[in-house]
Amino acid sequence: MSVYILVFAGALVLAIGMTPAARWLAPRVGLMDRPEARKIHLKPVPRIGGVAIYLAVLAAALVLGEWRNFHEFGAILIGATGISFMGLVDDRWGLRPLVKMIGQALAALLLYVSGIYVGLFRHPLLNLIATVLWVGYITNAINFLDNMDGLAGGVSAIAAAFFALMCSFSGQYLVGALSIAVLGACLGFLFYNLNPASIFMGDSGALFLGFTLAAIGIKLRFPDNVNFVTWMVPVLVMGLPIFDTTLVIVSRLRRGLNPATTPGKDHISHRLVAAGLTGREAVLTLYVVSFVLGLLATFVTRASVVEGYVVGGLTLLAGIYALWRVERPPFFRREETE
Repeated sequence: MSVYILVFAGALVLAIGMTPAARWLAPRVGLMDRPEARKIHLKPVPRIGGVAIYLAVLAAALVLGEWRNFHEFGAILIGATGISFMGLVDDRWGLRPLVKMIGQALAALLLYVSGIYVGLFRHPLLNLIATVLWVGYITNAINFLDNMDGLAGGVSAIAAAFFALMCSFSGQYLVGALSIAVLGACLGFLFYNLNPASIFMGDSGALFLGFTLAAIGIKLRFPDNVNFVTWMVPVLVMGLPIFDTTLVIVSRLRRGLNPATTPGKDHISHRLVAAGLTGREAVLTLYVVSFVLGLLATFVTRASVVEGYVVGGLTLLAGIYALWRVERPPFFRREETE
């Protein structure tokens, strides 16, 4: 427990200290987010905060974390480094969606060959496909969710906190240390990213957090339960980003738009604001939703097969209803999102 506290404090302090440096650097290297019609900020904001998050997690995990099983730990950090660098390049010069997808697939393959993969199926090819899909979906889901001050960082912090809690139940020191580092770095960054934000994390931070959380979700093990139930645990913890991305994909396809290349104010956060909430209220509401999903996931870790699938089934039905509901007024008006 003392090491966890040190990892958390180290990542928190590093993020608090390095984020102002990143904010100072941003205009000097051309990493400013300019106002546009689809964006809610009215003046240029630095978007290099992800570098501070990445460095805080890396330093805390390497210096204070566990070095056993370094081939797996190293694979996560190497893959996350590549993903973060790709996001930084995208922030500065822009990358085609296909290039980013290929980069994410290669990072997922690195996890697979290092022994970090979804193990639900008996056939290795199915596990490989599931691993690539999970990593790609979660990585992009956090990136999609980074559309309002404090949202992606706060939801990532909540997910990391629940992952760390679950690791403490099963004695998974390595994954727990990484989760705690992510939690500390996100909270440190939120000092500057809560509304009104003075810095954004950019793709370098959102993609890094998405990839790292996806890898942590794969690494979670629950020896007191069976995979037939516990596969739902990381899905529930990451339920809000999964819902938001699914909502955007379904909504844009329904309108004949390309989900990957069509930006817009059609995320769940934007729809809550359209329904009458302020930006802060929308973000706090989504924090609560993410926290409740984390509690459900924690219950599933100890649930029987029947209990787990009842919780999973009811959550799925609630998600389907919510998706249908927010596609209608007052949450959604087609002319306001295009």
